[in-house]
Amino acid sequence: MLTSRAATTRRLQAVVDSSPSRIPVLLGGCGSGRTTLLGQLHERLGRSSAQSVDVGRVATTPERFHEAVGAATPFPGLPTPGHGARAAFDATLAFLSSARTGAGTPATFILDEFLELRTFESFPGLRRVLHDFIDAVAVSENRFVLSSRYVTRTLRLLKEQSARFEIIHVPPMGAEDAADLLGPPAAGSDAHETELVARSVQSLGDGRPVYVRALVDELEAMRGADPVAALVALLSVDGRVSRQCAFTYELRLHRARGYGALKAILDILADEEGLTLTEISHRLRRTPGSTKDYLSWLEDVDLVASRHKRYSFTDPMLRVWVRLHCRAAGPTEHDIVREVHRYAGPRLPKKEPALAMAAAGPASSTPSGDDKRPWGIIEID
Repeated sequence: MLTSRAATTRRLQAVVDSSPSRIPVLLGGCGSGRTTLLGQLHERLGRSSAQSVDVGRVATTPERFHEAVGAATPFPGLPTPGHGARAAFDATLAFLSSARTGAGTPATFILDEFLELRTFESFPGLRRVLHDFIDAVAVSENRFVLSSRYVTRTLRLLKEQSARFEIIHVPPMGAEDAADLLGPPAAGSDAHETELVARSVQSLGDGRPVYVRALVDELEAMRGADPVAALVALLSVDGRVSRQCAFTYELRLHRARGYGALKAILDILADEEGLTLTEISHRLRRTPGSTKDYLSWLEDVDLVASRHKRYSFTDPMLRVWVRLHCRAAGPTEHDIVREVHRYAGPRLPKKEPALAMAAAGPASSTPSGDDKRPWGIIEID
């Protein structure tokens, strides 16, 4: 079966191979699987005709960036830069724009987290680095694939740019993807139950690969089929999902302005989503004008989104993490169970009636009034 993610890799290659060539811009948040898709594309294109650069890791100074690109390139002809930051960046840009493969064909560059080129804007003469980069690659005969975890910032940058850029959003994982990760069902297992687990994992993970994979690995470690219990373990203080959420939370806040006030707004929305600007400003005890600025900065790094003038988290799992871990004291196991149950309740797929009756067994086997749940955790009001 061709899943949506496999189809995305094919679409990326089709855009790159089109004539005239277009530039796909792959957008997806933390843990969306964006870098994995780029790696798959790199393998399909071939390492002798394409170079992959993780800009976020090597965007230190323009001079060292030039050295890093040159040290890993399969393409000849890297120019020697003149003295200074501007000269080093110009030499790198010239190489990206004009490099050729050993066979003399246009080179392909895959630039993950290309917005991190903004790091160079603190150096003299480099105040418009991103615009200079976009202008150069838009007219180059070479082929490019760009990506970023910052959706709003990228869309704003490319809003009035060349039609050569084609935005592609990383699709969420579907139930089929989750089933693939879970692997073939054990001999004699119930096919309906197996499907239900896959759908539950996909839904609880919000289709985000970093959460879905964590749930699958935890289920394997537990040797069970209880996705909600797995999520309870993953959201503990040292749990894998907790660590991922902490990374996302701090990374994006440090890329925004107004660190402390932004954390306060996230706390407010963790308690109650769907609030208006006025409601948030009252709870924050700040003016609507300053609150609007704070909210725009949160939107800028994709931490919150506004729908019909009401604000919510873009990542529902992050909201659960904030409710649990952004408090004066760490959560108890009771707290984690309660919040996971609250999160999971509306997301878990419903069993088919026949399947539900079969799972319940004979009426006499369950004491009257005993409200059993399929995930084996106690329901807490």
